[in-house]
Amino acid sequence: MAATINPVSKPGAGMLVNTAWVAWVVAALFYFYQYVQRAAPSVMLPQLSASLGESALGVASIVGLFYYGYSIFSLAAGVGMDRLGPRKIVPIAAAMAGLGGLMFATGNSSAASLGRLIQGAAGSFAPVGAIYIASTRFPPSKAATLIGATQMFGMAGGAAGQFFVGPLINGGVSCNTFWFYIGVAGFCIAALLLILLPAEGKEQAPKSGGESMISGFITVFRNPQSIYCGVIAGLLFIPTTIFTMIWGVRYLQEAHGFEYTASVFRSSSISIGWIIGCPLLGFISDRMGRRKPVIIGGALLLFACLIWILFAPPGILPPYTVGLLAGIASGAAMIPYTVIKEANPPHLGGTTTGVITFLNFSLSALLAPAFTWMLRHSSGGAARLRLAHYQTAFIPMLVGVLIAIALTLLLRETGRVATASSIRKAA
Repeated sequence: MAATINPVSKPGAGMLVNTAWVAWVVAALFYFYQYVQRAAPSVMLPQLSASLGESALGVASIVGLFYYGYSIFSLAAGVGMDRLGPRKIVPIAAAMAGLGGLMFATGNSSAASLGRLIQGAAGSFAPVGAIYIASTRFPPSKAATLIGATQMFGMAGGAAGQFFVGPLINGGVSCNTFWFYIGVAGFCIAALLLILLPAEGKEQAPKSGGESMISGFITVFRNPQSIYCGVIAGLLFIPTTIFTMIWGVRYLQEAHGFEYTASVFRSSSISIGWIIGCPLLGFISDRMGRRKPVIIGGALLLFACLIWILFAPPGILPPYTVGLLAGIASGAAMIPYTVIKEANPPHLGGTTTGVITFLNFSLSALLAPAFTWMLRHSSGGAARLRLAHYQTAFIPMLVGVLIAIALTLLLRETGRVATASSIRKAA
């Protein structure tokens, strides 16, 4: 990539790489925070229902607004990284995410809806910023590993949003109090980002210009590989973004009769699996020099785990085993983030990340209310859902994973081994 820093190629490069590590870590910290915001509602649906005066299905619809803001503004986030650089926009986004948290704490459904939309819009800058730094400040041979590690930070926040927040809520902390402090934390992270994110050096100075911005979007969107990557990532993310982070806890309580704490711990095991799977599968892909086999292998394992979660009786396997495996396997959803960068011009690093994030979470934004409607339709609007209702509503999720596998077969391999082979043939 044009902006990659090679620590042994020039004087002072070591200092630049150290600066890059600081930039990546603080941006990843914002991603951790954003995932806490994203995942926390799943452990407090009844409390939010009482606070906002909405049914559980109504609260699920409000919670799903996160993905509308996330998907739409991810395009602006990608262009912003290419034009302005992370330091000028990521701290502002963190402050806006904090404002969204405060609005969610009001107990007013209209304010909470707008706040959730703001959380998603601001949160989209977190992964785009962290992935932009990982892909432009480090060698390409580490791309999939670092992008996977970026998602590891995010899913650590997802696990914290369930594993640690659940006991707080169960222990008597009101959901409004929790969201107030989450909002304050956003402003603290914004200040930290402003202090620690380094200014862009001359080698990484972003470019400007409306014409180049439009042409960049055209270049990325006209590439069929970009569309494949976005849809594959989206279909592999849905089991986490919708099934686990919105319905996971309630599914285990209603469909299998687990008490609240056990449901929280079991649901969060998928997020913990992501913490392992994202960097692990990225590392495997980098070592293999191939992308497609790792995506397909992870998707097949994810499909098997989801079949087990929805249709197998509990208690056959040790607790947390299937959830952990599902999380590890779904880490394959991050590899298309590497593929789309390798399949497009290197100077469009931020734009490609914004485009795949837009495509990815547009699917979640569109399908979250669709799954809510299917649950309402299958249950006839019953206050308590049964196992059969969840099975009926989430069968399309299984079909989506199979579609992702089929689309992966259409991807052009962009890994190191395939690229080297193409160069030899061309020579």
